[in-house]
Amino acid sequence: MSHSTTDQAPILLERQGPIAILTLNRPDTRNALSGEDCFRAFETLFADLNEDLSVRAIVLTGAGSAFCSGGNVAEMRDRQGMFAGSPTEIVAHYRAGIQRIPRAFQGLHVPIIAAVNGPAIGAGNDLACMCDIRIASSTARFAESFVKVGIVPGDGGAWLLPRVVGAAKAAEMAFTGDTLDASEALRIGLVSQVVAPEALMETALALAGRIAANPPQVLRWTKQLLQQARTGSLDEALDHAGRFQGLAHHTADHAEAVASFFEKRAPVFTGR
Repeated sequence: MSHSTTDQAPILLERQGPIAILTLNRPDTRNALSGEDCFRAFETLFADLNEDLSVRAIVLTGAGSAFCSGGNVAEMRDRQGMFAGSPTEIVAHYRAGIQRIPRAFQGLHVPIIAAVNGPAIGAGNDLACMCDIRIASSTARFAESFVKVGIVPGDGGAWLLPRVVGAAKAAEMAFTGDTLDASEALRIGLVSQVVAPEALMETALALAGRIAANPPQVLRWTKQLLQQARTGSLDEALDHAGRFQGLAHHTADHAEAVASFFEKRAPVFTGR
């Protein structure tokens, strides 16, 4: 396992073969999403991971006891950082600040799993929803809690959450701000699995491994089709699928997949 980020970085990057592990690394603020270094880290890491075809899956988790506590409430109280200035200035702060995170996720083409190790509150809940798949520790908690601090989901939560749990349940979470335990999150489809805390990373990495067994280009194209399908029509989806399929049929990995099928052996994919 190689480390390519320093221990002071806002997000740590480790590699286990074809899997990248990203760890939110601000345990002192319960991994609150604030500061230029945090926003830039998502953008630069995702850009690098997109370019690296040796990466076939990503797991995102949090250092310490929380997954992500959302916005920095102390900064809200003190009207600092993103929360400083007039209403017009705050619009600009959000665009130049936390809204860069969902935009970075929109441009991430590698499958990503959230390993939710503890509370995922407010923007932390939305961060989990930006991932493709969520697995929760039994100690995880979830809340679309913006109303509880007198604000709206400024990070795209009102777009993200209904696409994961459906319109009515998203409305209930957003209007009440109620906190859900892991079993309730599983019941409503917010997470796919709940496991004991000590089994969380093992479970997430096992799923990432099953994803990473597949060709990296095709994984990226499949993810782009799933993303496009959130907002596009069937005709648009078919056009995109046809375009990617034309490319896929001409990859060496497709030829290897078919050859290994007939030869009854494990395929060896190269990303070409």
